[in-house]
Amino acid sequence: MTNQALIDALRDADAVQYGEFELSHGGTSDYYVDKYLFETDTHCLELIAEAFAAEINEPKLAGVALGAVPLVAVTAVETGRPYVIARKQAKEYGTGNRIEGRLAEGEEVVVLEDIATTGTSAVEAAEALREAGAVVNRVLVVVDREEGAAETLAEHDLELDALVTASELLADQ
Repeated sequence: MTNQALIDALRDADAVQYGEFELSHGGTSDYYVDKYLFETDTHCLELIAEAFAAEINEPKLAGVALGAVPLVAVTAVETGRPYVIARKQAKEYGTGNRIEGRLAEGEEVVVLEDIATTGTSAVEAAEALREAGAVVNRVLVVVDREEGAAETLAEHDLELDALVTASELLADQ
């Protein structure tokens, strides 16, 4: 099912750009989804929080730092569910935590992420949460670029769900 209102909002925020772009995994693409443009647009955030809330059954949320922090925060407010933040690596100061926030052993968590391309950052976050004692079975993203993330996550016993796919976002453009 297509979330046309979200697609329209992402386009209106100029978050979908065309040209030649290098992606974080080293590949190139003729389009780019600029997460910072949609994550700093209040209308996009509102729609994302509502759409994520409709898809979430797990009692706790986790956001991948830095990109998913605004997403997990607005979704926590929308749902009333608590959240934690999964850092890419442990801090070298303060508490030295990789997972920020309260997390109980055996707690079920859904990972929220902005964009899935290869799925590597989502897998790393899920594995860090699992090492901290969480039960993680699913990753929910705003945009799935449909470039192998679902397969990568499946190799780690993780299901990928997306609010929007690249095919839907780029249709009729």
